[in-house]
Amino acid sequence: MEDKMKEILNFLGVPEIKEYEKYLGLPAIMGKIKKESLNFIKERVWAKLQGWKEKILSQSGKEILLKAVVQAIPTFAMSCFKLPVGLCKEIEMQIRKFWWGECGGQSKIHWKSWEVLCQLKLEGGMGFKYLVRFNEAMLAKQVWKLQTEQTSLLYKVYNTKYFPTSSMFEAKSKKGSFAWQSILKARHVIEKGMLWRVSDGSKIWVFHDNWIPECFPTKAPHTQDIEDDLNVCSLIDQTTNEWNEQMIDQKIAPFMAHRIKAIPLCRTA
Repeated sequence: MEDKMKEILNFLGVPEIKEYEKYLGLPAIMGKIKKESLNFIKERVWAKLQGWKEKILSQSGKEILLKAVVQAIPTFAMSCFKLPVGLCKEIEMQIRKFWWGECGGQSKIHWKSWEVLCQLKLEGGMGFKYLVRFNEAMLAKQVWKLQTEQTSLLYKVYNTKYFPTSSMFEAKSKKGSFAWQSILKARHVIEKGMLWRVSDGSKIWVFHDNWIPECFPTKAPHTQDIEDDLNVCSLIDQTTNEWNEQMIDQKIAPFMAHRIKAIPLCRTA
């Protein structure tokens, strides 16, 4: 086994990473207690804030430093792992204390809640990042890459291991690496805003998928007289490549049928 490992390392030209070591700044192996494995992020934030603590900074200066430097520290880790909520809250607490300042070793009054400070400036906030949601957004980018960039190495590795016969959104396996589990927790972010564009309709489910634009809900409501889901292709006349209006009126509720008939069919995939 040892010889085989050395042979692979020599072939790939990469070093062997021990359990206690880091690769690209992240733990090579995650322990059972994820917060302990990722606690170094909070320590880096604390060290950065301590270095600024004694300097005289205006609120504008604090804002720039917090947004451009401190809140950028966990970005790479957040694009790979779902950070524990408790860890995100502790980092935000450090940022809040620095923002409002201290006097005699005691924190000053926090005049606004963190939720307000995270709102856009147009809405009365300061535009700070709400780390839990930002973490989900960073992982959602990985979900989108796995769905759209099928020639990438990332897709080839995960596709082979976790969803070899389906798409990213149909993957059932919740076991696997911490990175994979983290990505799965962000699928809902993409699913909420994702909308199918109708081509031949063979891969779109009428009552399950989001595919009807400028409408809410974006999927057709399920009717009681139809037990199983249908493919959108069943609503298209395959000889003319036009909507089968009679079939639509039979299967779809009237208030939604006219929306579907207005969707232009794409003649190319």
